[in-house]
Amino acid sequence: MNKIAFFAAALLALGAYCATAQADTLADIKSSGKMTVGIDPTFPPYEYTNDQGEVVGYSAAIMQSVAKELGVKLEFQKTAFSGIIPGLISGAFNTEGSSLNVTVERAKKVLFTVPFSKTVNGILVRQADAGHFSAKPLKVEDLAGLRGAAKSASVPEQLLKTFNDQLAGKGLKPIIIISVDTLDQTVSTLMTKRADFVIDDIAVLAPVAKKYPGKVAQVGEIGPSQWMAWATRKEDATLNKVISDRILAMQKTGELARLQTQYLGTTFTVPADNFIPQE
Repeated sequence: MNKIAFFAAALLALGAYCATAQADTLADIKSSGKMTVGIDPTFPPYEYTNDQGEVVGYSAAIMQSVAKELGVKLEFQKTAFSGIIPGLISGAFNTEGSSLNVTVERAKKVLFTVPFSKTVNGILVRQADAGHFSAKPLKVEDLAGLRGAAKSASVPEQLLKTFNDQLAGKGLKPIIIISVDTLDQTVSTLMTKRADFVIDDIAVLAPVAKKYPGKVAQVGEIGPSQWMAWATRKEDATLNKVISDRILAMQKTGELARLQTQYLGTTFTVPADNFIPQE
């Protein structure tokens, strides 16, 4: 065999090996009896840490059901939200359990499961400033020149950057974006007047408004609604299908609607396909 043929054969063998190794995540989970899930538990009511130090919430309950269906132990691996997708791709955990807005950009990097929720972002301000946002519906122009707090690497943060492009096109002042790691930090920047508003999912902001009555207020929704799902590595299609099938099975039995009512205060039907937005 000449050198060119030898190296070609070696490359083919390496490719076959890598493909096999990449496709074994589900097998590894079953053989180890444990599923490691990267998660940032600072996003109530979806995933958060209770007083006993346990990761709980709407999405956490669904992931527990997935693990039960597989007959394995669920092990959450706490990770900063900005490190969720990089950690997933690098293999730091089997899959991820933080609720992700389904976007075209993320779909290029990871494989989304079917959605388990949908989201629309809202604006939270100090109660004393709520009167400045009395006009309905809320417009991007209302945020021009203000300081907005959002979680780093989140869709709300990206949304603020998109808003700034729109404001620039109208000759208006940009939003000063304050990027932090957790929801609690966004609220802290608001309460200490380092930020003028917080942007996040309305279901996430509602408990904050309830927690601080008379101090903060939601003043409206802004931006498009999006589906929320989990992601697996591109090569983990089999694991992805197992998770997706479990979500759809929970929807069929009514278990998903029960969890939606318990944690989100509403119910809705999630799609089985055609949920990734078009470019």
